[in-house]
Amino acid sequence: MARLFSDREIRAVAVFLPLAGLLIVALLLLRPKADPEAARQIEREFEQPVDPDSIVMHPFDPNTVTFDELRKLGLSKYEAVSLLKYRAGGKVFRIPEELTLCYAISDSLYRRLEPWIRIGRKYAIAPREYRSGRIIADPLPAQPFRIDTVTARYLQAIGALSKRQAESFIRWRDLSGIYDMEELRACYVITDSVAAALEPYVIFPERKAHPIDEPVEINTADSATLRSVVGIGEKTVVTILNYRERLGGFVRVEQLAEVPGVTESNYEKILKQIYCDSCKIRKIDINFASQKTLGLHPYITAPMLRKILRQRQLKGGWSTAEELIEQNIMTRKEAERLAPYLQFGSDSGTTDK
Repeated sequence: MARLFSDREIRAVAVFLPLAGLLIVALLLLRPKADPEAARQIEREFEQPVDPDSIVMHPFDPNTVTFDELRKLGLSKYEAVSLLKYRAGGKVFRIPEELTLCYAISDSLYRRLEPWIRIGRKYAIAPREYRSGRIIADPLPAQPFRIDTVTARYLQAIGALSKRQAESFIRWRDLSGIYDMEELRACYVITDSVAAALEPYVIFPERKAHPIDEPVEINTADSATLRSVVGIGEKTVVTILNYRERLGGFVRVEQLAEVPGVTESNYEKILKQIYCDSCKIRKIDINFASQKTLGLHPYITAPMLRKILRQRQLKGGWSTAEELIEQNIMTRKEAERLAPYLQFGSDSGTTDK
């Protein structure tokens, strides 16, 4: 029977196999050991979101946007690289919705980016009647503009809104009027990001006061009545009512300046349209009121509250505000401000409920 290998081939194999084994052992020894913790740390850094303070929303074309621009838009490194790799693989974005096909772009991220997506004419597929809508040339740089006279075309040209959104906004403005940022944000087509981008450029008209038959009594007025006062917006109404409830009512109209959200310019307008009846205020019996009731009043500070509770337990109560001053529970200025809301005995008026 003939031999399969010659003696020379057998000797060559006998020499090669040990050498190959030594080479494999050397490669295994020289290969760096895996460090799972280091790998996880790199992955965490890669997926770390951008600092919110550094995010600057601006119009962009997903077909040409750069890594740095994506990072400024708030994408993590992982999301930005994934989008660029998807594009490098041959993807061309024809409509904004195709951005969601990228596996790293979540639905919530797309909703945040969608108002700023602008597909260039080179890449877009658009019917003739739709070409002037969402697909436009490079946006114009924004300049200060009056919100009461701005056109839908200008809002579209600066990249703030699509054609349909801009037209809806103009209809909303002409119907309701817009006099401050609060009312601008109330428009259903204006997102928070769009409002923030427009705020540095918007010039609001001055709201003209409507003649009123008589001033509004601020302690008994409901939300609808307060809303009729020029200078009081929807959100300001809520803060006024909340502060009035904590305070127990207004003794002087000047106290309205203490309400958060009432600006100096609006305060001057409001004063001409309101008055207050100090008989309508709700008082607190300092000798019997609960800790919770006392603590809710905006004029009673935490240190003052601790002193009141401690001294009341030792002394049993007070007869006048002067005694509170003498016992260093409050200063004279604090006592003068708080005195209209205090009573010293359950038979002297409205008690705490």
